[in-house]
Amino acid sequence: MAQEQHVQKEKSRFLEFRSVPHGTVRDGKLVLNRYSSLVTNGHEYPGAQAMLYAAGVKDKDQMQHAPHVGVSTVWWEGNPCNMHLLDLGKTVKEGLEKNGMIGWQFNTIGVSDAITMSNQGMRFSLQSRDIIADSIETTTCAQHHDANISIPGCDKNMPGCLMAMARHNRPSLMVYGGSIKGGYSERLKKPVNISSCFEAHGALMYGKMSTEDLDDVVRHACPGPGACGGMYTANTMATAIEAMGLTLPGSSTTLADSPAKHRECLRAAEAIKVLMEKDIKPRDLITKESLENALVSTIVMGGSTNSVLHFLAIAHSADLDLTLDDFQRVSDKTPVLADLKPSGKYMVADLQEIGGFPSVVKFLIHAGLMNGEIPTVTGKTLRENVQSAPSLDPNQDMIRPLGNPIKESGHIRILKGNLAPGGAVAKITGKEGERFIGKALVFDCEEDLIQKLHNREIDPDENTVLCVRYEGPKGGPGMPEQLKSSAVLMGADLRNVALITDGRYSGASHGFIVGHITPEAQVGGNIAVLQDGDTVTIDAITNELSMAVSDEEIAARLSKWRAPKLKVNRGTLAKYAHLVGDASHGAVLDMF
Repeated sequence: MAQEQHVQKEKSRFLEFRSVPHGTVRDGKLVLNRYSSLVTNGHEYPGAQAMLYAAGVKDKDQMQHAPHVGVSTVWWEGNPCNMHLLDLGKTVKEGLEKNGMIGWQFNTIGVSDAITMSNQGMRFSLQSRDIIADSIETTTCAQHHDANISIPGCDKNMPGCLMAMARHNRPSLMVYGGSIKGGYSERLKKPVNISSCFEAHGALMYGKMSTEDLDDVVRHACPGPGACGGMYTANTMATAIEAMGLTLPGSSTTLADSPAKHRECLRAAEAIKVLMEKDIKPRDLITKESLENALVSTIVMGGSTNSVLHFLAIAHSADLDLTLDDFQRVSDKTPVLADLKPSGKYMVADLQEIGGFPSVVKFLIHAGLMNGEIPTVTGKTLRENVQSAPSLDPNQDMIRPLGNPIKESGHIRILKGNLAPGGAVAKITGKEGERFIGKALVFDCEEDLIQKLHNREIDPDENTVLCVRYEGPKGGPGMPEQLKSSAVLMGADLRNVALITDGRYSGASHGFIVGHITPEAQVGGNIAVLQDGDTVTIDAITNELSMAVSDEEIAARLSKWRAPKLKVNRGTLAKYAHLVGDASHGAVLDMF
């Protein structure tokens, strides 16, 4: 039988660190080094002071008075989303020093979703979110930093940074690494991006594209640094976090390689000083109201289903009550307005032409869809932050007017039924319809489905629901994304096929897709006993995901079912599989 998720009842307990009370004045100046002064003042920690002198503290005055600000860059080479973040961190550090503070750069790990897509590396992706959070929490607390500026780039980076902020709760802000520019294929005479590569591969597999065409798409899809350029997971999270007030205005739509991004880094140093002076902490900004803004942003912008996992996890870290029902409630009342990829026309980079995300926020506040009174990292309200932003030009078509939405209600649907008693998350824009009924074709891992697709064995005459199971948080392990299979179906133009899984789909996925099925197969969820030929109903109007199998038959099948061994029993993924909770509660590791 499926295990029920144990839901945390008590609030978080963290170590308490000695700090100077806010408002303390010494030598006529407000004390900002409230945490670091424990080791930098007096003679109680001479070894710590010696190490800090060696690390770059200039003199006794700086040792005793300068605040220590951690600059956590999710930097590594080999991924365009992250390869430039070390340089952005250096600019932040420069700004901190100009403002009388000490910047200490440090790194976290990361995983490229595009590089690991549909291979074993993808199993490490979701857990990287929690390692990033652990890394920033560890260094910030252990090194007695007074504040933090985090610089993420790829999908799991952003939620990892916010989870850490909610844990250490010291003045913090985020600088998004920025989006990539769009690519262009001269051979095909059309714009291309990272999603085009996967869809082109599907077209190749089904004989609808040549290898030369595919090679040209691959060569030109990613023209430089920055996160994948559609409203995929990275940009979904960045825009939503800006709507929460945790970045400077415009951070989410300032391009990665633009001079404006470096100017933002210098402004971030000024902003963190204001946060310390006013004692504005992450838990003052991560609130139920700001999370509501995040959910509205996700729907309006046509964002990724992964945001559901991540905002549940962020809320958990901040001791806030956020559930799947909140996502459905917001989705019911919020239209999809942004005509952005993967299912739309434009790239996020194009939003710069209409004023960037601040202009969108200004519009949403004026329309009554977004709360403009929440506090932000500038020390001002969200409404004040966007007051000077250009108003949206009524002739532009990137952001639709309320009277002509892409979809009148949200594309993210929370489905329940006897296939997902604990919930599932669907991304249905309406372009593919809102109801799908088909016969199940079941796979116990994504590799088996991909092999069938390679052999062109998936081309059914009747509506078919492809089910990939044992790919959940525990069963995967790591709840891997399945962009390759969804993209192949789009590239091959197989329109009578839907996909369901207890794993995840990429923010670049589109089509009739349902993920995050809970309980997952590994713990005995009903998806474990779905059989080939069972009729499956996906209904985005009634929010149903069910199989036409009686309760008695389901119980009989489960009585014969036995849980397979976990795929790993040592190392980081084994620890993850044993600790991780279910998808409907954010797949967090500390819900105990």
